[in-house]
Amino acid sequence: MTAGMGRARRRVRVLGALAVAASWSVVFVGAAQPAAADTQSKQWYLSAMQAEEMWKVTTGEGIKVAVIDTGVNSSTPSLRGQVLKGVDVTGAPGDETDDYHGHGTTMAELIAGTGKGGGLKGLAPGAKIIPIRMSDADLMKKRSTVFSDSADAIRAAADSDAQIISMSFGSEGREISEHKAVEYAESKGKLFLASVGNEGERENIQSYPGSYAEAVGVASADRKGRVSSFSSHSDAVDIASPGSDVPGWCDNSFQSYCDGDGGTSAATAIASASAALVWSLHPDWTANQVLNVLFDTASRDWKKGETSKYLGHGLIRPSMNVLKGKGDPGDPDVSPLTKERTTGAAASSEPDASASASPQPAKNGPEGDKPVAAEGTKSSGDESQLGLILGVAAVVVVLGGVAYAVVRRRKAA
Repeated sequence: MTAGMGRARRRVRVLGALAVAASWSVVFVGAAQPAAADTQSKQWYLSAMQAEEMWKVTTGEGIKVAVIDTGVNSSTPSLRGQVLKGVDVTGAPGDETDDYHGHGTTMAELIAGTGKGGGLKGLAPGAKIIPIRMSDADLMKKRSTVFSDSADAIRAAADSDAQIISMSFGSEGREISEHKAVEYAESKGKLFLASVGNEGERENIQSYPGSYAEAVGVASADRKGRVSSFSSHSDAVDIASPGSDVPGWCDNSFQSYCDGDGGTSAATAIASASAALVWSLHPDWTANQVLNVLFDTASRDWKKGETSKYLGHGLIRPSMNVLKGKGDPGDPDVSPLTKERTTGAAASSEPDASASASPQPAKNGPEGDKPVAAEGTKSSGDESQLGLILGVAAVVVVLGGVAYAVVRRRKAA
């Protein structure tokens, strides 16, 4: 697609407002949490997504994920040995392993952290991280610049050995050079995932690069399987991933983790890790096929192929492929996003010089797990955020004082 064109993907309105109790499909394995892993005990989605069971099949080994963010501290206990050589496009003092915020390190740990030292355990602990450090608005202000380096960061990630690019950053401004960089990443066979933003309770501003047609726009869901109240909603949403109540590093001192919402930032990292698990199991697949399977196996209570502006194709569920072999990979050369062929000569890697709005990490939403309308339904006009019916029979399990609806069959997220 050329820059400036609208999103080519087909969007179908999801109608109705079923008042249902929804949840992630869970198979609860009652293993005791290690005493040192207090932070890990708060990673509720690992049980909900059947992480322990998936790790018996694959941990994401052989997959590299480029994390475009504020840098990645490779010295945290959970990331030692997990971080490869990356790129710094900021021109600021330090390099890509100097995280000036703490945000990028959190994203890397959510993807590939080993959990050592009681740190965050990544959903794909066998994957490796390639850090790409870019500037956020605060760093740009300190350096007296108005020029975003996001396009440079995306191109650096596209030129790296990473198969997956995870970008928990966004800005409300469209930028030609940034869009071309996303197209370039697609032409290089990369799977590019980006957050849709945390403005759902405020202006609901559309965020870029997550809203470009070639990017997988990731929304946030809570522990009940509903869209997080803060998660931005629009046609840019392609899939939803856990983002509510996800802990992370408090700041760049790396002394402690803080509770709260990880936001669509965390959701993007966890979705990227999900892709790593599937791709590790099918190394000969293309990015299109991995994404096709993630869309095909997403949990939803609407017709396949239709999308919701709150949850996209539904809740991400890599376990359906990893544990059950479900999911149609489809045509390896056709994007499930644009329905266009992605093969052919790549565009020049030289970015265009263009100013843009200041990029920001996708900040955390309001603290706490706020419900989204009555009975798990949030509606805007005739499009409704639907609670997700994830199976046939449900039982209740209590994990950390929280009741879960547990589905043993059909959908396991």
